[in-house]
Amino acid sequence: MIADVSADGRLVFAGRIYRCALGAAGITDHKMEGDSATPRGLLPLRRVLYRADRIRPPPAACVPLEPLAPTDGWCDAPYDRAYNRPVSLPSDASHEALWRTDALYDVIGVLGWNDQPVERSRGSAIFLHVARPDYGPTAGCVALAREDLLGLLKAGLSGVSVK
Repeated sequence: MIADVSADGRLVFAGRIYRCALGAAGITDHKMEGDSATPRGLLPLRRVLYRADRIRPPPAACVPLEPLAPTDGWCDAPYDRAYNRPVSLPSDASHEALWRTDALYDVIGVLGWNDQPVERSRGSAIFLHVARPDYGPTAGCVALAREDLLGLLKAGLSGVSVK
């Protein structure tokens, strides 16, 4: 089941409305690496990554689950061959560490954006993840309260439609 996400920070799923955070630059039709915008479109849920040391039992989801490790990262260097793909840390290429000290990446829904095929500089690492307590903006991801995110995954969320 697909959730609808609107520019006013609402995610609608199965008739319920959830508060969410979006990219600091809002929603865009022309996503580029580093623009802090959330891409408009249908973003299917590819898989769920989670911190097994913090999330017990593992989250329920309709896609494959993978526990995170301290060496997990995501390449955001447009001209690296691993661009918009997971990498093992340390990495010489620019990347985002997925094992964080805060709780934002305790659960990560990897959303399908610029991945079939990957195009240089069209944006990477569009995740569904845990929001900051104040729902501050993301770098382009969609973020929800942890319990809302876990509940949506359990209810069969299979993607988001960003409008």
